[in-house]
Amino acid sequence: MDFHATSDSCIGVLIMRKLKRRNGNVAYLYLLPWIIGFLLLQLYPFLMSLWYSFTNLSMLKKPVFVGLDNYKELFLHNADFKKSLLNTFLYVFTAVPLKLAFALFIAMLLNMKVKGISTFKTLYYLPSITGGSVGISILWRFLFNKSGFVNNLLSKFGIPAVNWLGSPNVAMITLVLLTVWQFGSSMVLFLAAIKQIPQELYEAAYVDGAGKVRCFFKITIPMITPIVLFNIIMQLINAFQEFSGPFLITKGGPLKSTYLFGLLIYDTSFSYLKMGLASAMSWIMFIIIAIMTFVIFKTSGYWIYYQDGGK
Repeated sequence: MDFHATSDSCIGVLIMRKLKRRNGNVAYLYLLPWIIGFLLLQLYPFLMSLWYSFTNLSMLKKPVFVGLDNYKELFLHNADFKKSLLNTFLYVFTAVPLKLAFALFIAMLLNMKVKGISTFKTLYYLPSITGGSVGISILWRFLFNKSGFVNNLLSKFGIPAVNWLGSPNVAMITLVLLTVWQFGSSMVLFLAAIKQIPQELYEAAYVDGAGKVRCFFKITIPMITPIVLFNIIMQLINAFQEFSGPFLITKGGPLKSTYLFGLLIYDTSFSYLKMGLASAMSWIMFIIIAIMTFVIFKTSGYWIYYQDGGK
């Protein structure tokens, strides 16, 4: 299920309204390819998945309406559902804060006036371009293999090898590290926000005797809270939908310690051919993301600061 479809549709609607004001119904002709694509490739699958979640759809037979049976099975009888949901929450609430904290740290470093800083900005952004690819996930698996580069590097310092991918207590760390490594997009947004902060605020704070740490928490953080909100929402959605990393690196193991919700939906759909049940899982995940996004937006008024003084 594509949770970015809503933003795409909003952009399309805004463009359509603007063109209509200028050229009347000609706007619909220009937007016809997008409208057809949205209806057939986004809205129709979205609504059909809701219908399929109430059926026993599979690849081998026609769907039959079963009401809430799929949801009852998930919450009452499916141990993998509960396990993967807990794993996913653990992954999200570990990876997202660490990723944003690291992205902000790098953004602060790149905001310093250093010779050749433009080159460093490009290098630091590269992981966000290649980090989610299949090739990088496979490379990550070799790096954290028991005889891989990471353990070989640790051995140089007398640290014993760590079973990164074979230990249930450690395997999740490799996935979290891969996510944190893809900090580029969040870092760019943080850096842009930091550069928009009026320097007069820092100068006035320094005159009053404030140090850099105090300025960071009293000026920098409050002034970039709108971008913090945006990054939290976007990274939260991406983390809940994580699939390629655990699928290619750990296969959900060991002992299903990295069996995230995306893997469960994939296995239910294509391994067990239970499309109806997988659709129910997708809608449960959609509802979870929607609720968490709603809660974040509702509570943002208590900690979001805008330069015009509003909240």
